[in-house]
Amino acid sequence: MTAKAPVGGKRPFRMVAGVSKLGDLADGLGALGLLMAAGGKWYYCDPTSGTGSGDSPENATPSLLDAYNLCRDGYNDGVIFIGGATAYKPTAAFTWSKSYCHLIGVTNGLPGMGQRARIVNDAANDLSVLFTLSGSGCLIQNIQFFDGKDSAADGACVLVSGSRNHLVNCFIAGMGDATASGPFSRAGSYSLSVTGSENTVSGGTIGLDTVARTAANSELIVSGARNRFVGCEIRSNSTTSGKFLVKIDSSGGDLRDVQFEDVLFFNYSSNWATGITDAINMSITNTAYVILRGNCQFVGVGMGVADTVTRVYGAGAAPNAGMFVSTQPTT
Repeated sequence: MTAKAPVGGKRPFRMVAGVSKLGDLADGLGALGLLMAAGGKWYYCDPTSGTGSGDSPENATPSLLDAYNLCRDGYNDGVIFIGGATAYKPTAAFTWSKSYCHLIGVTNGLPGMGQRARIVNDAANDLSVLFTLSGSGCLIQNIQFFDGKDSAADGACVLVSGSRNHLVNCFIAGMGDATASGPFSRAGSYSLSVTGSENTVSGGTIGLDTVARTAANSELIVSGARNRFVGCEIRSNSTTSGKFLVKIDSSGGDLRDVQFEDVLFFNYSSNWATGITDAINMSITNTAYVILRGNCQFVGVGMGVADTVTRVYGAGAAPNAGMFVSTQPTT
């Protein structure tokens, strides 16, 4: 079944993910429908089967960079990333610097982890930072970012330096190679760093629990103001003293507030060994309110929520250092 595509090219739109026309696809992807109403141009990347220029789904380009280069800065253009068995592996650090420019993975919508629209930094590339989002006002949805760098240097999966972006149902997995002296064993490595302001990460997963971390690093570093994390999982695997799931760093200025709502903070340790001491490292120089809302949960954390609890604000009448920390039921 085909229909004339109103955006993204002159060719007819082929059936994608069980829908018959672009409008149905937009409805199925929620926010994408609103973005397409803005009148921007849309292009198509398919690393698995693409061989074309990117102007339509059947003429998709295998290169995300080529599709991104077709987009304009500030016009609500975007790239539809068609998921498949093949990941996109950039040969240089990828910087998404265009504002109001969007990236949507067309996959089965698997929540949390394992999206098949994948951007991968492997050992052959060894990029210092896989993906930098420096543009503002962008939607990034249903994308897996995986950093498999293995050199003896800090590893960085995703850096968000722009502001007012929305990352929806993304899997951001750093330090994914267990090679000796690799990034997992270095203090400066991370899965996600947010230096920009007023960004929201909703759904999805930050970090991974399949490679044990042996350094005092963090999966998530927040140094920008008024950032939000809603319905996420933040995961790690460590028994290292000084390892944290999250670092809140206000050394660059007042952060106002950083909010976590309905977030699972999870640290895995084999055979239930003693895990990490605290989930959050409060590296507080200037003002920062860390607010825990809704039903946050801390699992695999030995002592409490943060190493400095006096700057953490929790729900409930009498929050304390052990609030939201999960334990096994008593017999």
